Amino acid sequence: MGRPSKGRQRIEIRLIKDADRLEVTFSKRKSGLLKKASELSLLCGAHVAFVVFSPGGRAFALGTPSVDHVLRRFDPLPGDEDDGDLLALLQDGDGVSATADRGAVEAIVRRTEETKARVAAEKVRMDAVGEKVRQAMIKAGGKFWWEADVEALGEAELPEFARALRRLRDNVQRHVDLLLASA
Repeated sequence: MGRPSKGRQRIEIRLIKDADRLEVTFSKRKSGLLKKASELSLLCGAHVAFVVFSPGGRAFALGTPSVDHVLRRFDPLPGDEDDGDLLALLQDGDGVSATADRGAVEAIVRRTEETKARVAAEKVRMDAVGEKVRQAMIKAGGKFWWEADVEALGEAELPEFARALRRLRDNVQRHVDLLLASA
């Protein structure tokens, strides 16, 4: 049994020297920041542009409605330091309605949630199919999934079982072809 977790603890904020720990920490903190930026945009209707560069030099960005839109909207002209010009920049001068932007963001979030729900439902369905195939395999006395008793499978499992058998056949054929080519 492994040692128990120490839970959430306060850490000293300093540069991490170990490359593996640095990468893991960057990944976790980046995903948290991206989530917070998207929530801020959705909950408050704020226009958000977030760009972070990994220690390896890869860029990750999030913008609502887009990073380019936010940067174009709030990029002041060089040499303009007058407060009146700054206020003009902060008003919706590019003709894009903040309400329309919020509606677009909400629609994207709604579609994302619907897609996640469909993926979860499909995973549950495929787990159920896998369990029925395992039970049919045990009933047939076989050691491998492809030895399952087809008579024990129902209408929902047969198409998936046939598809899996075709994938197995294709993989075996590809392997045979590689062996013959190398011989």
